[in-house]
Amino acid sequence: MSETVRVELAPLGVSLEVPRGAALGNVLSAYGLEFPCGGAEVCGGCRVRVLQGELPVTPHDRLVFTEAELTAGWRLACQARAENALRLQVEQWTLPILTDQVRLKGSQRTGLGIAVDLGTTTIVAQMIDLATGDVVAVRTALNPQTAYGADVMTRIRFALTNPALTLLIRDVLGNMIKEVTASREGEVVEVVLVGNAVMHHLFSALDVEPLSHVPFASPNLGEQRFTPQELNWSLPSNCRIRFLPCLGGFVGSDILAGIVAVGTATRSELTALIDLGTNGEIALGDRERILCASTAAGPAFEAGSIRMGMRAATGAISRVLLRDGRLACEVIGDVAPRGICGSGLVDAVAAGLRCGAILPSGRLANGRKEFPLAAPVIVSQGDIRELQLAKGAIAAGLRILLARWGATAEDLAAVYLSGAFGNYVAIESAIGIGLLEIPASRVIASGNTALRGAKLIMLAVGQDPELKVEHVSLAADPGFQDTFIACLGFPEEQPQATSHKQQARSQGGT
Repeated sequence: MSETVRVELAPLGVSLEVPRGAALGNVLSAYGLEFPCGGAEVCGGCRVRVLQGELPVTPHDRLVFTEAELTAGWRLACQARAENALRLQVEQWTLPILTDQVRLKGSQRTGLGIAVDLGTTTIVAQMIDLATGDVVAVRTALNPQTAYGADVMTRIRFALTNPALTLLIRDVLGNMIKEVTASREGEVVEVVLVGNAVMHHLFSALDVEPLSHVPFASPNLGEQRFTPQELNWSLPSNCRIRFLPCLGGFVGSDILAGIVAVGTATRSELTALIDLGTNGEIALGDRERILCASTAAGPAFEAGSIRMGMRAATGAISRVLLRDGRLACEVIGDVAPRGICGSGLVDAVAAGLRCGAILPSGRLANGRKEFPLAAPVIVSQGDIRELQLAKGAIAAGLRILLARWGATAEDLAAVYLSGAFGNYVAIESAIGIGLLEIPASRVIASGNTALRGAKLIMLAVGQDPELKVEHVSLAADPGFQDTFIACLGFPEEQPQATSHKQQARSQGGT
């Protein structure tokens, strides 16, 4: 009997030879399959369909799927093993990854530099010519740690008893860097990495236990430096590798880089930078001082806690428009809808508020339990509640920081939205649900500010920014709970509908 079996993935057209008995979670996570609960068999997010071959039905399969679905071949991949040749329909097969193409000014340095945005879900590595600032090569990938949980808290729980996530991410990044450098690895003089606090700790082999509980205060937030030999990376021995420092709590170096990218510390007017995700991070300030905070928004913006939620991948409803009183849905890939991603959820609720199907309290009108979009996709009452919790956490966090500053939303010259969700969410809809409380004209979708800021810091070597940043613990603020509750409801008045193309004025931030 052969020691390997063939696994084919449809509709990717990918064919793999894997060891017989290999866990499908390890095989499929690199191809976009989601494991939101980290393989705990409780969420059903890692569904695959057996087109050829056999996967035995497990007790957990029976809890998730109907008999008709089981008969049709649907299984959970998280605990399945490839004991025989398989042809599988993989639900998640396309996932856009946000890079950065903003033209930057070169430096007095020679050689090549690599900037890495190590995200919870995706990874981007860009190589630049330090003399010109030009992007030479780009590589993107899914973070392989998603096989152990879609959110950082699930991964922290895994990492408390298993160090595998550190070696895993170092190996993947090493391979990405080998690909991005091609035959020019000898010219690379520096690698700068940024990411949230958990990615910072996991990559750097730091103890994540302090991040697992209140007050989420780790003693190891500073810059971490490595040699290529320590990481087993194919780079010159004198190449400097550093993971930039976190700012406090769950506010990572991705926000530090974002602050540099949008120029917060150089402006006289008050601005805010918001990274919308499971862990919402906010920076507010000007050239005199900067306040930052993180707030547990939950997975609703990434549709992780939504009944028919999925990432912004093929088949996801990503836009919902209200035309002449009727809903019109846009689906990624122009295929039949099979779920809804975060931007689509925000749109759907905003549209429901405008047409009266959803009340400002968050309840569905007329006692309904579901808000149908495009068959078979619906938004449930529970989904709306999840979105209220997420948007309430972000809105409350910004209000608290403004109060600490002695300012109001009216004093904000601009709000920069960073990251993939911030880049694609319709600003009008974000205002419609109360996520943002300023006019659309002052909201700027700024793209991948983490990656751009990492490049700017690398180009300005020897002149690292000395930011006057104060971390604010929202959990310790006596007014946070009341502010959060006040932010849960939706606005009574909705903004006037405009073109639903992305309302961003700029991708460059500055």
